[in-house]
Amino acid sequence: MDLSLKIDIVEDISTEDFKQNYFIPQKPLLINGGIIKKTEAYRKWSIDFFKKEMGNIEVDIYDNAVIKSKTTALTSGDLKMKFADFLNIVEKNEPTTLRMFLFNGFKYKPELRKDFPKPKIFSGLLNMGFLFFGGNSTSVRMHFDIDYSNVLMTQVKGRKKVILISPKYNRFIYKLPYNSFSLVDFDNIDYKKHPALKNIKGYEFVMDEGDSLFMPSAYWHFNVYIDGGYALSYRKTAHSLKDKYNGFMNVTFRLLLDKLMTAVAKNKWTQYKINQAIKTAEKT
Repeated sequence: MDLSLKIDIVEDISTEDFKQNYFIPQKPLLINGGIIKKTEAYRKWSIDFFKKEMGNIEVDIYDNAVIKSKTTALTSGDLKMKFADFLNIVEKNEPTTLRMFLFNGFKYKPELRKDFPKPKIFSGLLNMGFLFFGGNSTSVRMHFDIDYSNVLMTQVKGRKKVILISPKYNRFIYKLPYNSFSLVDFDNIDYKKHPALKNIKGYEFVMDEGDSLFMPSAYWHFNVYIDGGYALSYRKTAHSLKDKYNGFMNVTFRLLLDKLMTAVAKNKWTQYKINQAIKTAEKT
């Protein structure tokens, strides 16, 4: 796998430039601090701030050490704890397997949206903002967003390593049928086991604190928290009709079918998906 592609990097960008050069052509972009520095979140948001504002909320925590399944979508957390207790783990900045994702902090504190409103370059129908928290060394498996949304993710605190791969390499990434993630463990890539990966070209880079990353629809991404930290992501509907259709089908028919077959056929369905992912990736 060749991860030597260089992502475009800017300090800031106008709405028109972003639309013409990145959103319409669906090209990833890294923005060095030009978005968050315009917001109140840049000044206010800290571990202590979140403890004070939402520390007593009970939240779902995902534990990478507890693998429910490598072949179906996660639907619930592995444990619950007070948000403040989890923030203490993040703040220690020691290796851990715990993380939070798709946390709708605006639901509990709507006024937070004023601290970090949706950036103008990302205006559109969706105005959903989600927070992601992870401890030092926690990883998020290789996947793309199942609804085909475009994503603008801002790393508010800490650094994060990112591997980014275009959907044109779907065939070679061992994509599981009816799912939006790869069969491959990107924490420990085994090229003998997954030889088709050698056909992939992608990006590998570090998001520093304050960076914002534009990930186009269906772009594969694998993240590792270098430091304990957190990010905010905003979403924008898919640009093409094809991507809109696939996003709709994924969150309705395909996801429901996968859950049904997993419940009914269990191991047989799992093995079928694994076999199909390998067959697709390695066919000549």
